[in-house]
Amino acid sequence: MKVEVLHVGMVMTNCYILTNEETKETALIDPGDEADRLLACCRGRRLSAVLLTHGHFDHILAVPELRRETGVRVYAPAAEAALLADSEENLSGPWQGRPVSLTADISVQDGEEFTLLGTKVRMLLTPGHTAGSCCYYLPEEGWLFSGDTLFCESYGRVDLPTAMPAQIGRSVRQLLALPPETKVFPGHGGSTDIAHEREKNPLAHGWKEEDAK
Repeated sequence: MKVEVLHVGMVMTNCYILTNEETKETALIDPGDEADRLLACCRGRRLSAVLLTHGHFDHILAVPELRRETGVRVYAPAAEAALLADSEENLSGPWQGRPVSLTADISVQDGEEFTLLGTKVRMLLTPGHTAGSCCYYLPEEGWLFSGDTLFCESYGRVDLPTAMPAQIGRSVRQLLALPPETKVFPGHGGSTDIAHEREKNPLAHGWKEEDAK
């Protein structure tokens, strides 16, 4: 499995391109803008899925064009359906002047596992940045795509629509219970790993090693 990142849109969102190098099947995680650029990067591959970690504009703006051009299926947390559908709340209208209202093709529940690109994917619901924010954990690869929940030595802001400030610490500590070698690919900024975040993340206080057992 190969993972690439493109920085897209006005706030340089990390859009991840996952490719099974044998089959050339490809998935995008959080295609926040620049659909033409994303389509060009996927040329010669078979785009089969888009995974959304949450509904804010900077993670979804390219989805309508990707759907029109490829018919790709969109996965998103069921708990984020209202935000995805509301162009005022997801800020695509107020902040971009490009209102986007989305309905997922496949709504995923907390802890649900599915197979994508020949590997297992587990959705972890991590409310805080938004009410329905989630992360995607690929246990066979040792990868976590953490959206705007967990950043390198930081975490997502909690002052935007549907944010749940009281939940963000609990969500981050839930992720810290993953294997320490797990590589973390966040929605913005550089990658990290769980071992580093256990030591350096400001929300790691209260996390105990026994939580990982």
